[in-house]
Amino acid sequence: MARFSRIEVALKMKETGMIPVFFNSDIEVCKNILKACYSGGARLFEFVNRGDFAHEVFAKLNKWAAKECPEMMLGVGSVIDAGTTSLYLQLGANFVVSPILNAEMAKVCNRRKVAWSPGCGSLTEISYAEELGAEVVKIFPGAQVGGPEFVKAAKGPFPWSSIMPTGGVKPERENLTAWFKAGVHCVGMGSQLMIKNADGSFDYKAIEEATANAISIIKEIRK
Repeated sequence: MARFSRIEVALKMKETGMIPVFFNSDIEVCKNILKACYSGGARLFEFVNRGDFAHEVFAKLNKWAAKECPEMMLGVGSVIDAGTTSLYLQLGANFVVSPILNAEMAKVCNRRKVAWSPGCGSLTEISYAEELGAEVVKIFPGAQVGGPEFVKAAKGPFPWSSIMPTGGVKPERENLTAWFKAGVHCVGMGSQLMIKNADGSFDYKAIEEATANAISIIKEIRK
């Protein structure tokens, strides 16, 4: 069962302004990445459902996070069907993100009052997602759909829409300024945030600093 309500999740998305997005099959790597992001100020984390047994990694990570990072709202991304949605809800996912819009997923999440953010690429899809109960809609891939200009245009007829782009978001002032000035609710950041050392291993300290810096920039922009 989710530890946080969908309202709490939506409000925290707005408050922090960013969600780290990550997957690795090694549970220890996942713990270190999540901890680095948490220490940097992130309070939501999207674990990507990628490959066989990903749900087993998520189950371990969610149990660990509840004890070691108690304020972290751990959710799952890249889910595309109702069955997988149910599986992750049973493992305590606090929100579900999808690259597509699937109405059956909405039904599963709404029954349990869990936040659901479907992937949208048009105003018609955004409107339908909201009709199905999505509080925050995802645009994906953000840059290819139209980038900040798409968000700005969409907010014209849909000023009430809460939009989260993933794909094409960088933890840099110029990039973040463009997105937030366009009116996004929050942003999702994946590979751009997950900095590596020369040997290919993850630089956890650099990831913590990049997370903190991104959140700081977002707060400045919103002022």
